Amino acid sequence: MLIGELSSRCGLSRDTIRFYEKHGLIAVGKKERRYNNYKEYSEETLQRLMSIKLIKSFGFTLNEVSEVLDMIDVNEATCNNMSDKIENKVKRIDEKIQELINVRTLMLNGLKSCQESSCNPSAPYDNCPIIVPKL
Repeated sequence: MLIGELSSRCGLSRDTIRFYEKHGLIAVGKKERRYNNYKEYSEETLQRLMSIKLIKSFGFTLNEVSEVLDMIDVNEATCNNMSDKIENKVKRIDEKIQELINVRTLMLNGLKSCQESSCNPSAPYDNCPIIVPKL
């Protein structure tokens, strides 16, 4: 199938497919080209793109997707391996959520300081409790 049909069937843009090909996530060999040099994509490529979409839907980066695909290519991908990867991803997400909560709290405290000090909008920055720490 040509890239247009592949794009329609997998739900990815042509640019995304080309990007994945450029970065080695999918491959099209020289023999998989038509007489006019158009690339002919196989059902296996479609299946691989669908796998990439699914893996990315779990929040994995392209590097992580590439690692998973490498595991698949050498028959090392198991349910246990994937469960471990997802557990690690969940831990990292939980850590990121906590970091964001901490930043949010810091911001709210800064706003509270500003409101409690009757912040003058036209005052110079060195009087702003949000950006100048109290010593």
